[in-house]
Amino acid sequence: MKPNPFFLLSLHNIHRKPHSTTLSYHLMAQQTNDSNRPEEPDNNLCSYQQEVEQNDSLLSCMDYPGRALTGESRVEYAWTYWAKLGRPRFIVAPMVDNSELPFRLLCRKYGASAAYTPMLHSRIFNETEKYRKEEFTTCKEDRPLFVQFCANDPDVLLEAARRVEPYCDYVDINLGCPQRIARRGYYGAFLMDNLPLVKSLVEKLSLNLKVPVSCKIRLFPKLDDTLKYARMLEEAGCSLLAVHGRTRDEKDGKKFRADWKAIRAVKDAVRIPVLANGNIRHMNDVKECLEETGVEGVLSAETLLENPALFAGFQTAEWVSKSEGVGVDGNLDQADLLVEYLKLCEKYPVPWRMIRSHVHKLLGDWFSLQPHIREELNKQSKLTFEFLYDMVDRLRGTGTRIPLYLKDTPLETCPDLTDEQSRAPTIAVQI
Repeated sequence: MKPNPFFLLSLHNIHRKPHSTTLSYHLMAQQTNDSNRPEEPDNNLCSYQQEVEQNDSLLSCMDYPGRALTGESRVEYAWTYWAKLGRPRFIVAPMVDNSELPFRLLCRKYGASAAYTPMLHSRIFNETEKYRKEEFTTCKEDRPLFVQFCANDPDVLLEAARRVEPYCDYVDINLGCPQRIARRGYYGAFLMDNLPLVKSLVEKLSLNLKVPVSCKIRLFPKLDDTLKYARMLEEAGCSLLAVHGRTRDEKDGKKFRADWKAIRAVKDAVRIPVLANGNIRHMNDVKECLEETGVEGVLSAETLLENPALFAGFQTAEWVSKSEGVGVDGNLDQADLLVEYLKLCEKYPVPWRMIRSHVHKLLGDWFSLQPHIREELNKQSKLTFEFLYDMVDRLRGTGTRIPLYLKDTPLETCPDLTDEQSRAPTIAVQI
């Protein structure tokens, strides 16, 4: 019989080692004649504290807020920091191989106000330069940004986090991945069985980073265990908590609905900002989730892959047919979005496996009507932008078009929707 993890936590004595000298952080520009020469970090990419006004004493005087703040002061810091970021409500969730820089920028153009990187493996990130260069890229307009790591070793996690902290607004710990690979690697939601280790991961970052720590979790089968878990994370130094409203065993989002009532209970149980993840298919869901849970913002994942313009109010035909009212052609379709995405990929290169995945997600419905074009795509062992642009032209040439729709009346959604659609990408960097 497994002991209760909260009982283990009460018996555990966490031993902290003095933190080592801060690791050097080298910025390698994508287009440079000497890719091995370290450059000075761009000040516009530095951590959030550099942008704080001098008269804001709570933020400006704290290099390591986790060391100096406790209790109410730590909670106040979490809220002050969140407010300084503009209280983003519409957020791109972390998706392995799918929430990379070009896709984040596309979603930001269409209303997303913050985004997570894909989950990064902390040990591999430390050990492999190629992995760092391919898996994490960002740019000045890619903010606010959560960089998410999976880990099961506090020292390894801290080393990885220090490499990215000048270029993000939060370092996020993945405590929610339910997949088999997470079980094998002993990270994500499978750390829910070892809460002392989880606490040590959060404390290690909170005490040693200059940016706040966020965590993304799933629900325990028992709500009371979930609430204890959330409070423990807050006490350990978590400044923002994203809650996926399903348990570790509820992997299929189409089969299991996210439990917004449980997310509301977590929101009421902690004092730090909370985000909700699950059941976000269109802006009506966003509105209902914010009202029902009381959270500060919502995350969307799978739906954004099919419709990166979700946060701008666009819906696929599937959801228009199931909602009240009549949708009107929004003069935008998934092929348009794919072309925009491909142009961003030309500017900010990412591995072709990521591009291929987005092509299939965005054009899945189109391919169902023109399966021979999908077959041609699948036969390509090596993709080129020329082939992909030509493929879009051939799809359009068949007369295939599946528009995205807008409601025939304005959505009564969050007031900051239109204020968060004007970001444009600038200079990309790699580490």
